[in-house]
Amino acid sequence: MPDTFRSVGVTRVREGQRAADLDCAATEEPLEIRLHGRPFAVIMRTPGADCDLAAGFLLAERVVAAADDLGTIEHCTDPAGGHLGNVVNVTLANGSAAALDRLLADRRQVITNSSCGLCGRRTIESLRSEVPPIRMSWTIGAPTIGGLPDRLRAAQTVFDETGGLHAAGLFTPDGRLDAVAEDVGRHNAVDKVVGRMLMREALPLSNHLLFVSGRASFEIAQKALLAGIPIVASVSAPSSLAIELAEDSGVTLIGFLRGGSFNIYAHPDRIA
Repeated sequence: MPDTFRSVGVTRVREGQRAADLDCAATEEPLEIRLHGRPFAVIMRTPGADCDLAAGFLLAERVVAAADDLGTIEHCTDPAGGHLGNVVNVTLANGSAAALDRLLADRRQVITNSSCGLCGRRTIESLRSEVPPIRMSWTIGAPTIGGLPDRLRAAQTVFDETGGLHAAGLFTPDGRLDAVAEDVGRHNAVDKVVGRMLMREALPLSNHLLFVSGRASFEIAQKALLAGIPIVASVSAPSSLAIELAEDSGVTLIGFLRGGSFNIYAHPDRIA
């Protein structure tokens, strides 16, 4: 069972009085992703669903596009280094040595901060994927949208212990929660739920809505686009680049979803 939170000492101050106590803190540790045994990226994350996270991250990085592109994803078993739970090795189905050399040479290895997602890899313009705009025929009712926060919150079991994790949920058009993930980084939470569906061979997620805690950044909108998700909703505000990408790519973008109300920033016709 992954160590998703830990007991820590805390000094509580109430009405000017101090008292020693214990509290729960969300775990944050590095996860190294290797391709065919070679270092590719280091992500700061909450342990748990590491293989899902790796799959979703590689989709967002455009290393893979479908489940058929993946060979195996597994935690390393080599005891050297003593960090077995924090290293995942991925083999690609068509990972020739020459192709792998080009891929690794093209990437500057960075530590991906749990709050920044894809930042530091390339410029914003080069992050724009050449993906066909999303088209969909179904709509979803405003009351169903309004009920999503309560449904996601009810599934956040680790948040109940720590109060310190983001969440991402994939919902069906009737408002059913199909997949949920928690992490210190909302980008990681998205990668976890998308990666889980990728490995189930369920992409594109054209019959799903993505709801995330926090704000909707450019990276969140791009991850949704690459997974084929037509509607993205967030508790907080979207960024200007997220709105621009949503408008260009056919993604309905919703922000400030709380208390039954919300704002629609792009493609409002899908909300009935």
